[in-house]
Amino acid sequence: MQARFALPRPLRWLCSALLIAGVLLGGLHADWDFSLISRRAETLYGPLGEGKQRIDAWQHLLAAQKQTPELEQLNVVNLFFNKQMHYVEDIDLWHVEDYWATPIEALWKGAGDCEDYAIAKYFSLRHLGVSSDKLRITYVKALRQNRAHMVLTYYSSPDAMPLVLDSLMDAIQPASQRTDLLPVYSFNAEGLWLPGAKGNKKVGDTKRLSRWQDVLKKMQAEGFPVETTH
Repeated sequence: MQARFALPRPLRWLCSALLIAGVLLGGLHADWDFSLISRRAETLYGPLGEGKQRIDAWQHLLAAQKQTPELEQLNVVNLFFNKQMHYVEDIDLWHVEDYWATPIEALWKGAGDCEDYAIAKYFSLRHLGVSSDKLRITYVKALRQNRAHMVLTYYSSPDAMPLVLDSLMDAIQPASQRTDLLPVYSFNAEGLWLPGAKGNKKVGDTKRLSRWQDVLKKMQAEGFPVETTH
C-alpha cells in the first residue's frame, strides 16, 4: 500500500494488478506438502522461528476448513491472517518500495502490507475450493486514510453485492456498507474489471508480468506445485 493515493499514476497500479491476474497456483485443491514447504522455507530464509508456528497454524486451518460452508471459510481465513500478521510497509519490511510476498514469506515475517494480506487470503480460499470467479482482488482508495489500499472481495453470484475481506477490520461487510472504500478496479484469474454505474465491467484479459512470475518462482521454490495458464 502506498503512502499516498495517486490516480495520475494508473499504469503502475494496473501493472501491479495484472501481476496476479492471469496466473493460477497449480494444485489448489490438492493437499500441499507442508513438511516439504517448511523444509524448503528454512533452506531459503533460514530459521523460521515463530514463523514456523504461524505456518503450522495455516496448515491446520486449511485442513479443518475444507468441509465448512464458504461463508464460514471467508470469516475464518480473514480473521486468521488479520491476527497472524501486522501491517508493515514494504520499505521497512523488505527495504524496497514494492514487494510481493508469498503467503509463506508473510507468515514467516508475521507481517506485510495490504497486498500480502489479500494474496494470502485469495490463495487460501482457492485451496479450500472457492471458485476463482467468486474472488477478486480489488484496488480501492481508502478514503479515511486517503491512500491506496487492497482488499479481497467475494461474490456469491456474478451479480451479487460483494463481501469485503479487509486487513483494516475483522468484520466482513457488504461493499455497500464500506462507504469508506472507493473501488478503482478488480481482478482475478479471468480478467480485469472497472467499476461503473451499471456494475463492474470486464475490460480485458489478464497478462503475465515479470513480478508475478517472480512470486510464482518463489512459491515453487518453497515447495508449492505451480502451473501457469495461458
